[in-house]
Amino acid sequence: MQSLSLPQPALEEVAFSQQLEQLICNEIGRQGGAIPFDRYMEMALYAPGLGYYTAGMRKLGPQGDFVTAPEISALFSRTLAYQVKQVLDLCGGGDVLEFGAGSGRLAVDMLRELEALDALPERYLILELSPDLRQRQQQLVAEEIPHLGERMQWLERLPQQRLRGVVVANEVMDAMPVHRFRVSSGNREMMQEQMITCVAGQLEKEWWPASAVLQQEIAKLGVDLPSACESEINLRLKPWIAAISDVLEQGAVLLIDYGYTRSEYFHPQRSEGTLLCHFRQHAHGDALFYPGLQDITAHVDFTAVAEAADDADLNVSGYTNQAGFLLACGIERLLQSAAADQNAAWFQQTGGLKRLVLPSEMGERFKVMALTRNIDEPLMGFSMKNMLHQL
Repeated sequence: MQSLSLPQPALEEVAFSQQLEQLICNEIGRQGGAIPFDRYMEMALYAPGLGYYTAGMRKLGPQGDFVTAPEISALFSRTLAYQVKQVLDLCGGGDVLEFGAGSGRLAVDMLRELEALDALPERYLILELSPDLRQRQQQLVAEEIPHLGERMQWLERLPQQRLRGVVVANEVMDAMPVHRFRVSSGNREMMQEQMITCVAGQLEKEWWPASAVLQQEIAKLGVDLPSACESEINLRLKPWIAAISDVLEQGAVLLIDYGYTRSEYFHPQRSEGTLLCHFRQHAHGDALFYPGLQDITAHVDFTAVAEAADDADLNVSGYTNQAGFLLACGIERLLQSAAADQNAAWFQQTGGLKRLVLPSEMGERFKVMALTRNIDEPLMGFSMKNMLHQL
């Protein structure tokens, strides 16, 4: 249950985690003694009232488990606003729908910039599964942009009516549950799936023969896997993209996350997969470390996203790294506009820009993909560097 070099949670947090662990053990018992890692990850993150994203633990920011781009600098959300404005202009207006809005910081800062540009959306919709985060978002809106509160609407599922405008998902796909699998160098034909069992009340990992369905899905990847490797596959990605396509009448889907093209994803240098957990600013690989108290993520296979979009009749209009996208949308211009006041706030923004665009920070590791429908003009965020050919 413990991982080396990680902070230890408080006793009340441990007790909270044990409740979730018991819930997962009960599920394992109902399923005959084991559940796929995909189901474990789903429960660890989203079990009602106990999962990482559905309970009241502080997750985001310096005092939480990880920091996202909107918390690093308002420049991220302000710059994104320019791409959103272009799409709204091309649609003749419309709405913005944000998946998993975290602290609400992206929504607030982007709406401020859109207001300054006289380009506010008709509505700003937030699809948020976490009651805790939804409350934090509503509080931030009330504190910082109360006059725009009437444009805000929180959803628990995709809207029934067709949407015209922009869909934004920043660091959403990496938190989708994934299946974990491995192939062994001694027997390439024997593929195994990681299962979670419960032994004497303790969760454990085991490798079982992969199901025929999982083997078929992995075969569809069309890649030569390393001779011995562990990795992940997200089988929920395709239906998620299809559901977005069903409601998008006109506009763009902007997907921002850390990930790779398929050839990079299954490269031998990632022979142990991409699974990554976050606990109090520490990144590690133990997914069973106090379930419910830590984030569990996997990098995104952007080739799979493009394939899912193609199947859903969406155009894959752009793919680039975060640095290329933000620079093309004018992040440097935004910083320069405040250069006359070289005060502490300006220097802080400069540091934030570096974290967002430097290759050694988030600039190369994070990617941006645009999926569009009924949009004919090229999107500005991909004007400097469009890496569609790499997919």
